[in-house]
Amino acid sequence: MSQERTEGDLRNTGLSLKHDREWDYELDRIISEVNERDATSVGLQFPEGLKRRGPAVVDDLRSELPDDVNVLLSGEHCYGACDLDTDLMRRTDVFVHFGHSPMKQSEKIIYVPLFSNVDVFPIMERAFEERLAPPEEDDDVGLVTTAQHMNKFDEMREWLEERGYTVHTRRGDERLTHEGQVLGCNYASADVDADQILYVGGGKFHPLGLAMEHPKKTVVIADPVNNVLDLADSEKFMKQRYAAVHKAMDAETWGVIFSTKIGQGRWETAREIVESNDDAYMITMDEVTPDRLTNFGLDAYVNTACPRITTDDGPQFKQPILTPQEYRIAVGEQSLEDLEFDTFHGTW
Repeated sequence: MSQERTEGDLRNTGLSLKHDREWDYELDRIISEVNERDATSVGLQFPEGLKRRGPAVVDDLRSELPDDVNVLLSGEHCYGACDLDTDLMRRTDVFVHFGHSPMKQSEKIIYVPLFSNVDVFPIMERAFEERLAPPEEDDDVGLVTTAQHMNKFDEMREWLEERGYTVHTRRGDERLTHEGQVLGCNYASADVDADQILYVGGGKFHPLGLAMEHPKKTVVIADPVNNVLDLADSEKFMKQRYAAVHKAMDAETWGVIFSTKIGQGRWETAREIVESNDDAYMITMDEVTPDRLTNFGLDAYVNTACPRITTDDGPQFKQPILTPQEYRIAVGEQSLEDLEFDTFHGTW
């Protein structure tokens, strides 16, 4: 059988596409680290959207590593740097986590953020022409992005400065690796002295979180991958959250979810809720799904794990699933007007 790889073959990745327009797998660095450590086993963990690339990366590593080195793929869900496959990590000499920047430093873990080579400046040009206030009207702008575009962050800042803006950036807290970086659960890097924030990156969840966390700021979405320019609007999302809180106000029994994922556990928060409510029950889980919760037969749930479970998947659950702050509103400890986005600070 011919081993020739045709154009578009998903195996055509890794070393062969080291400089493609999608991702840099940094396989040279991985190979160097494995050889330097005399490792005999390597574990690879990919985020959900890139798992299909895994076998091809394994092929390329096998072709360059000694024959006695075993390369294993993690089949566990992976939602971020907070979600490491700890079992595979224990079973291998080197553990490679793709798609996210470091959250937990360890000699055993190699973080490969998968920097994107997509050109960010055409969509930034559109943002400058169509969405951002002209610098003569408001020259202050905050700049944030995701891990995949951090390799262009300094250039993006210089680009804005060349057009007359004063660019405000900061590194949030220890959960964030880089200045100007945002996560789906942490937007502290946007806490800057500017009324407009330019978010350069994919998807709407991050800018939605920004808009919720900083409701008085204008959040401009500049998505260079999908060539989408928009403003973040949290109104629809807020209506969903208000509805969930109202429904939960009638709840008599509560399940309090504590995540066993290494970087998502908020033990103190979960314990405080259970200790203050005789009708609340602690439930430990790694994967939070509607079916798993329905089996307990409780009236409502409080999610102390990843905030995105509540915000992204909330409508899929049969019972209301609230953030810790939404729970406090539902039981009358806080006012509905105080509702705010749930964020996650600290590592583990």
